Amino acid sequence: MSENLLPFGGEMLLFESYFNKEESDFYFQKLQSEIQWKHEPIQLFGKPIMQPRLTAMYGEEGVHYAYSGIDMPATLWTETLKTILQRVSSLSQVSFNIALLNLYRNGQDSVGWHRDNEKGLGKYPTIASVSFGATRDFQIRTYKEKDNQLTFPLSHGSLVVMKGDMQNVWAHQVPKTRKPVGARINITFRLVND
Repeated sequence: MSENLLPFGGEMLLFESYFNKEESDFYFQKLQSEIQWKHEPIQLFGKPIMQPRLTAMYGEEGVHYAYSGIDMPATLWTETLKTILQRVSSLSQVSFNIALLNLYRNGQDSVGWHRDNEKGLGKYPTIASVSFGATRDFQIRTYKEKDNQLTFPLSHGSLVVMKGDMQNVWAHQVPKTRKPVGARINITFRLVND
């Protein structure tokens, strides 16, 4: 079992190589080709701006997820996503019903500081985040004070489980990088209660 990487305020567990290289290579190729990737705007300070990455939303029938001015209905799970979901749910002991997928095409694709604290996730959500493809830095810092910044490189096949008070206390991001870096697919599994 992984140790909690947070000094306080919730739990963050990292399982490197949770999926082995062969599995990770297979899932990366399948997800790149079969997911219906979209390039959509979000609302930032009341203005629409294009997200610096591609996204997709998959899950159970009738479930939808809203963030940053976007309300995304879920496309039904693919068989590939169902297989990954079973592995992740087994470890986290949560029956996730939706997944937000991000495709970072290169080092200029990113996601800025944010918390996954949407109302539909509940006060203490458990979120499981899987990475396939290029290694990218995952950074966290305290939400209010903006200090205690920590960086965790997330590699091909890694799994991060965030739970407890983490989304209330910590913000996180995947910053841009000038290093030449390949594509990365990230899946964040969530349990949405309407």
